[in-house]
Amino acid sequence: MLKSVLRKLYKQKRNMLTQTEKEKLQESIYQQIFELQTNDIHTVHFFLSMRKFNEIDTQPIIDFFRDKGKRIIVSRCNFKDDTLSHFYFEKDTELELNKFGVPEPINAEEANVKDIDLVFVPMLISDEQNYRVGYGKGFYDRFLSECREDTRTIGLNFFPPIKKIKDTHKFDVPLDSVIYPK
Repeated sequence: MLKSVLRKLYKQKRNMLTQTEKEKLQESIYQQIFELQTNDIHTVHFFLSMRKFNEIDTQPIIDFFRDKGKRIIVSRCNFKDDTLSHFYFEKDTELELNKFGVPEPINAEEANVKDIDLVFVPMLISDEQNYRVGYGKGFYDRFLSECREDTRTIGLNFFPPIKKIKDTHKFDVPLDSVIYPK
């Protein structure tokens, strides 16, 4: 299927999840993350969940990594050029919603993208080759192309991968892996 069709379909599927279903699916995702080998990970980038889009709640994962002594980084959107700026996310970092409802840090120290060891990536759906469909602006593809070659990338999704996304292109960045409920 094409990205535009998948984007519409999986937004609908995600919005149809009940709170109970979502919590059960998240528990499976959390358990897989809590079992990851992270000794070589020092700095982790997270997306902050957009509740209005029924995204996976990343706060329990952030708390888990913070409790393990990892530095946490989150982003702010630059809508003029569809890029992301990155900031350390401390317990006292204040957040505000941008015009699309994305929580963003407002009083945080800027971080260097080259310091990131692991990135958790939002998505609507992925395929068996670990390409993903996001919201269509390319923020994460641009960001991931700036990361170090050895930076691990893990997508988080409520749904198992489909066979193939038909319209991937050279600027799409495949992920190292995708975690979804088993």
